[in-house]
Amino acid sequence: MLELKTIGLFILTALAEIIGCYLPYLWLKQDKSALLLIPAAISLTVFAWLLTLHPAAAGRIYAAYGGVYIGVAMLWLWIVDGITPTVWDLVGSAVAITGMAIIMFAPRSA
Repeated sequence: MLELKTIGLFILTALAEIIGCYLPYLWLKQDKSALLLIPAAISLTVFAWLLTLHPAAAGRIYAAYGGVYIGVAMLWLWIVDGITPTVWDLVGSAVAITGMAIIMFAPRSA
């Protein structure tokens, strides 16, 4: 059950980070309202807070989180941007998520 909680928390964290970065992108690159910077700042604050909720050491969390971020970013590419990931995108995402699983769930002493 800890594994599902960890992965779910990582997914929420990735969404908060991506939204926090995507909204300024819309403002800067697509001439959307500068008011998007307000929810972007809130989203990035939530992102940082979510990273603190993991019980493992910070460095391990940051390293493992990167793998989940890659997978969620590929889903974002597909769902939000409407671009189908290539086979190589999917292979790279699978490698990154496998790395996250090894970092987070491998047996260790202390």
